[in-house]
Amino acid sequence: MSLSRIAVTGVRNLQPVTLHPSPRINILHGDNGSGKTSLLEAIHILGMARSFRSVRLNPIITHEQPSCTVFGQVELGENQSTALGISRERSGDVRIRINGESVRSAAELADTLPLQLINPDSFRLLEGAPKLRRQFLDWGVFHVEPRFLQAWQRLQQALKQRNSWLRHGTLDAAAQAAWSRELSAASDEIDGYRRAYIQALKPVFERTLSSLLTLDGFQLSYYRGWDKERSLAEVLATSIERDRAMGHTQAGPQRADLRLRIGSHNAAEILSRGQQKLVVCALRIAQGHLVSESKRGQCIYLVDDLPSELDDQHRLALCRLLEQLNCQVFITCVDSKVLLEGWREDTPVSMFHVEHGAIAPDHGPSGVKA
Repeated sequence: MSLSRIAVTGVRNLQPVTLHPSPRINILHGDNGSGKTSLLEAIHILGMARSFRSVRLNPIITHEQPSCTVFGQVELGENQSTALGISRERSGDVRIRINGESVRSAAELADTLPLQLINPDSFRLLEGAPKLRRQFLDWGVFHVEPRFLQAWQRLQQALKQRNSWLRHGTLDAAAQAAWSRELSAASDEIDGYRRAYIQALKPVFERTLSSLLTLDGFQLSYYRGWDKERSLAEVLATSIERDRAMGHTQAGPQRADLRLRIGSHNAAEILSRGQQKLVVCALRIAQGHLVSESKRGQCIYLVDDLPSELDDQHRLALCRLLEQLNCQVFITCVDSKVLLEGWREDTPVSMFHVEHGAIAPDHGPSGVKA
């Protein structure tokens, strides 16, 4: 799977642009602030209906423009393709179209265009809040387990009802019991999907990480969000008074976490920024392998400022892993020379120069295809 055409209008400082990228490696180079990351952001908006740089719309939309629009032609293989389009208005309105038909859910975009982001903020996956690691985990489960989305929606509805009752006491005993049963059932289903996913992810992640660096005693484990010795129904029954005092349900899959440790220590407390970046890269590349194995298409990787915090050896090792995925990759850098070498001769590599928001194909000094 790959994007054969990308058209962007109204995203930050980018001039209106239409690109025909390589189905494999695409290198975008230029000075800081030239617009390289803005193109990755536009692709992210196309696949996720949101930016990875800002939760607010105004900074994303070009000054004095009413909206931003991104279009993509996705090649699915076997002469099949899908057209995606998304428009976001300053007012907050979102219009999503797949093959010309309007859709309401961004989940359909994500299902059609699986994206993996590796950027300078990637270390937050290790040292940030559990919510970030749950999002990482659930992205993977969503793409390999078709039943996950429905179970997750059931969970959200049950949590909403129980939390409302905890705060306002508006449900009778029968309704309380019904929503608690629904919450427990959805939670058990989600926990099962997550456990199966982690079981599949761990060996792939460990192999991937070992090709990047050696970390003795590194462990990846999963915490489901409640006592492993008790059922969630039992935990909920015994924690009602505490939950009412807090105003929300404290146990359940909404509190799950991935734990990455070296010995008895949190890995983020020991690893350097460069090492953290490599661990996150290994996690995301392992996810890409699982998506491919699930026969639901390959990921597209967005790698912002790949050379930062990596020496030549680790940069080359990371490029080799991305190349072995046989998927489409968009990489940004300031100096293209550091990324020109290391690719196999038969790997299609396209270069694009970005300057003052304008993007143009660049054959480069070494004759790399564009």
